[in-house]
Amino acid sequence: MPDRPVREIALGVSGGIGACKVPELVRLLVKAGVGVHPILTRNAENFVTPMTLQVLSGRPVIRDLYDLSGGVDVEHIALSRRIGLLAVAPATASVLARFAHGLALDFLSTFFLAAECPVLVAPSMNTRMLLHPATRENLAILRARGVRVMEPGVGALACGEEGSGRLPEPAEIFEEIVRHLGRREFWTRQ
Repeated sequence: MPDRPVREIALGVSGGIGACKVPELVRLLVKAGVGVHPILTRNAENFVTPMTLQVLSGRPVIRDLYDLSGGVDVEHIALSRRIGLLAVAPATASVLARFAHGLALDFLSTFFLAAECPVLVAPSMNTRMLLHPATRENLAILRARGVRVMEPGVGALACGEEGSGRLPEPAEIFEEIVRHLGRREFWTRQ
């Protein structure tokens, strides 16, 4: 990590109901002076629109691995040079599996493989999916590789069940991002 605090992050959003909380997270980050580069999976667009995240972040939303409308740079490499953290919220079971097994199937999973910065994931899924041995193994692989895994919240889930698997609240994710990138006073606008 550079000597000075890094104020640029990539925020990956995958397709789960927890994505509805992401606009508030982006608001908190931008208010604190963090440059947010949103990355949406195709399924995330079922829960939050690219327009919403673009307006809140003030930056184009990255959705397609092969979109060269922003220039001829290979975006997953160019962006990896500019950020100090990749945060993924929500991180679905599918995204966690792609990360754990190096499957570059979309922009987010390809970017994960190119990023040399710290990575923070906030898993969000049904309790049964979270407790499945495959998901537990994928989380263990990621932790062993140095990925910071936030603990999911406990409570009412979208399916009507109760249990672990809720996306942590935006303020909690914001605090974890700030903790990763440096002391809080560096993030407060003067």
